[in-house]
Amino acid sequence: MKSAVVLFLLISSVAGAAGKPPADVFSKPNVIVIYTDDQGYGDVSALNPEAKFQTPNMDRLAHEGIAFTQGHSSDSVCTPSRYGLLTGRYSWRTELKTGVYNAEQPCMIADGRMTLANLFKEQGYHTAMVGKWHLGMDFPGTPDNRDWTQPVQDMPLDKGFDYFFGIPASLNYGILAWFEGRYAKVPPTMYSNKKKNPRHMDYRIMPPYETQPGKSTDPTRTVKTNFEIAEDFIDNQCLTRFTDKAIEWMGTKAEEAKNGTPFFLYLPYTSPHYPVCPLPEFHGQGEAGAYGEFVIETDYHIGRILQYLEKSGLDEHTLIVFTSDNGPERSWPGRLKKYGHDSRGALKEGKRSVYEGGHRVPFLVRWPAGIPEAGRTWDQPVGQIDLLATFADLLGAELPETAGEDSQSFASVLLDPKADYDRLPILNHGNDGRYAITDGNWKLVTPGRDTGFELYDLSADRLEKKNVAEAHPETVDRLTKRITEIVAQGRTTSGAPQPNDTGYWEDLRWMTEEEYRSAAK
Repeated sequence: MKSAVVLFLLISSVAGAAGKPPADVFSKPNVIVIYTDDQGYGDVSALNPEAKFQTPNMDRLAHEGIAFTQGHSSDSVCTPSRYGLLTGRYSWRTELKTGVYNAEQPCMIADGRMTLANLFKEQGYHTAMVGKWHLGMDFPGTPDNRDWTQPVQDMPLDKGFDYFFGIPASLNYGILAWFEGRYAKVPPTMYSNKKKNPRHMDYRIMPPYETQPGKSTDPTRTVKTNFEIAEDFIDNQCLTRFTDKAIEWMGTKAEEAKNGTPFFLYLPYTSPHYPVCPLPEFHGQGEAGAYGEFVIETDYHIGRILQYLEKSGLDEHTLIVFTSDNGPERSWPGRLKKYGHDSRGALKEGKRSVYEGGHRVPFLVRWPAGIPEAGRTWDQPVGQIDLLATFADLLGAELPETAGEDSQSFASVLLDPKADYDRLPILNHGNDGRYAITDGNWKLVTPGRDTGFELYDLSADRLEKKNVAEAHPETVDRLTKRITEIVAQGRTTSGAPQPNDTGYWEDLRWMTEEEYRSAAK
């Protein structure tokens, strides 16, 4: 891992010789990970020439950094992707094989499991998370008997973050309040649920709220059962509040960052996930309806982050990763038909799918002081799951064998435009339980309940239209063996096999339980 640091030193020396002050390799960069929710590959105008709205600030990240055109979330739905991003380990190695978490349940990240926040904290960083968590929290009491004077447990502050402001999960899961640290200034003591959204096909979470937990008689409600909500919570304030708090927190650390104590900020936004609720000042912008307006608003807030960094003098030495937790929600076909905007970016399917539209997402990295020849693309696979190893590599840190088991550093790609980098096979997962392994241009999709193996050559068939499994049986066999080893041995990377959190499970249809046990050795 130290090689990336040495390479950075050499590149910095060359930059200095060319008249640009060299970056100080002993001054570690600030790091911001901006994570959008359900944003498809085609929802960034720099990646989609046919987009029906413009995203100038996202585009700036691409033009002033690197656009990874085969960047993947580690799953095709929310909770699993967040787990993979933060831990460098596939989520299906835990007890969660499909689906997502509720707002309230034991945190998916086990105590002692290394996270991005732990890594940065060990390297002397200040760490903060602002936004949507969706990995489980332990709230005081029960829904029928809360004591909001007591602290929330098993949450971001217990997983390496020094500071937290945000919400526990997607808005439709309730327990909605502006939590700061372990408390909400205005606790969720009222009740509500989904209401009609006149501007989009989904719903709104907005006042007035109710004082009793029973079923609602409100005619604007599309779901009559209630969840807990705070009196001052409203869905369309999430982006503004999260950005305000992110900037406020960075402001408290700016001087320390300039003097050798950097910060790590994890900023998972709630957009453009339902409810699609752009503020009125964004209405009418773009040519893709309310959804386009919502992405435009998201882009505006990213611009606010960039403006703050420039104004505070932190811009050059701040590395920003921008990406999304999965592909676009099921509203994408209607948007394509009505407006001609393809949120998938002409990939196959969207959120929940094992095909590319489910997990090939915007993946942009900007670091003015560290990335030479900015504005380039990288057209080979990388994953969000690789961030843990990449940051460890850049910081000269060694990961223990029990951390980041599926994380492979792509630091060399950031630091060297001519990097000789090959990603180990990368795995993807659909919410129907199917898996896929991609090795170079070949992608093998494992059997489902009523389907067999599917093999695609992504270099010739980006849309995954032609299954060539019968024509390439040797490739099917090779990739089947490899995915079996990666699943059963508990890791993708080299090192001692690590146990999954469960034994064999039903969705591993291409192998028997005996084959699983044998491959795990």
